[in-house]
Amino acid sequence: MKSQIAPAPAKLETVRFEKPTVEDGAAMWELVNQSTLDQNSAYKYIMMAEFFAETCVVAKENDKLVGFVTAFIPPERKDVVFVWQIGVDSSQRGKGLASKLLEELVQRHKGTNVEYVEATVTPSNKASQALFRRLARTHNTECEVTECFPEELFPGDHHEEELTFRIGPIK
Repeated sequence: MKSQIAPAPAKLETVRFEKPTVEDGAAMWELVNQSTLDQNSAYKYIMMAEFFAETCVVAKENDKLVGFVTAFIPPERKDVVFVWQIGVDSSQRGKGLASKLLEELVQRHKGTNVEYVEATVTPSNKASQALFRRLARTHNTECEVTECFPEELFPGDHHEEELTFRIGPIK
């Protein structure tokens, strides 16, 4: 009896990274709705693609959106790119796509005033915590974690506190 060997997962070399277009908004929204990420309206993703394309990245494989990062530069802190959300299609998990998306975002801002990447992460989201700590190690820089939004600020259902992860300075 022959043993069956599972096919190797597709390599990330087949994935391309680009600025999002408004047409990508629906696919970003669908990816989020098929995941455990906080759900936002479809309008949010269309708006991010239209008004924040310079600070957002989509990953596509064979023209199918398989990942994204939405981010923006806070008006009062021009040296920061704030990551709002990172989504990765289940077909791409475990391949390092989230790290590649963040690296694409960082590389896009080389030579600008941006020196820090920030994001808020809940205490139970160990995968995102590891992702941002890995970004700091990759760039041989600091990852400072501070309190941001306590859980009592969030209405309705239980929502954990959000901690700020600040990575940088990134040169």
